[in-house]
Amino acid sequence: MKRLSTRCFAVMAGVAVAAAAIVAIPSLARAQSADLVLCDRVAADPADPDKPADIKGVADIAPSDVATAIKYCRNASGSSRRAMFELGRAYAANRQLPEATAAWRKAADKGSTSAMVELGVLYATGAGVAKDDAQAQKLFERAAQAGNPRGVSNLAALSSAGGTPSDPAKAREMLAKAAETNAEAQYQLGLMLADGKGGAKDEAGARSLFEKAAAQNHAGALEQMGEFSEEGRGGPKDSAAAKAYYEKAAALGDDDAKKALKRISCPVVIKDKRGNLVTNLCF
Repeated sequence: MKRLSTRCFAVMAGVAVAAAAIVAIPSLARAQSADLVLCDRVAADPADPDKPADIKGVADIAPSDVATAIKYCRNASGSSRRAMFELGRAYAANRQLPEATAAWRKAADKGSTSAMVELGVLYATGAGVAKDDAQAQKLFERAAQAGNPRGVSNLAALSSAGGTPSDPAKAREMLAKAAETNAEAQYQLGLMLADGKGGAKDEAGARSLFEKAAAQNHAGALEQMGEFSEEGRGGPKDSAAAKAYYEKAAALGDDDAKKALKRISCPVVIKDKRGNLVTNLCF
């Protein structure tokens, strides 16, 4: 099963104007609120359940915004667990992993499920901390039990990757709930259904879930839709659709999709007598 979901690894004119306005705000509470606004603007995570709906968030903090994010998220972090989590994101973007880890610990202690997920990823990968699948599982479980979709999907991914065993049936149950609204959960649940993990194998159900996630430009789901369409798994076989799905996934950086595109474009493999690849014939 693929990838743990993580993002761990120009100060705009509007930001500068807003920063200048803080000086004129007499109330400390209002100043902290303005700090949080600026923190959210440059460092909010689109997938953070703590994020208000009217805040778009950014998948990755722009290099030119890192200093701004650290400054204002640090100012707001004393009264906001969301800002503390976002401070961790800013430190991580600045390659200050010890500081990021410390910020995420504090945010997780205050109940930030997104911080729990990020800490879990660190333990699962051994980035900046001793690798500890058991600790990663505990963090993902805490996040999942609180309803964080990434906690659920990472819990399933950790188990499938050979980490500390968890209950596949329970993971599938939690993923089913998260998959109602979350593309990553749809993708991870689709993988479980396709492999028959935690319950009955259901390729039609898996294909339906991949299709939903693919519609949200989830690279892994797009690649899986290419595979299912190419092979006719869980639905009709459609070579043209398969190629289109692979192309979209490849454009998003999916390596498996790139390999699939080369394979279907250059299907004839020429090997030497030792079985080593010499070249592909493309049509």
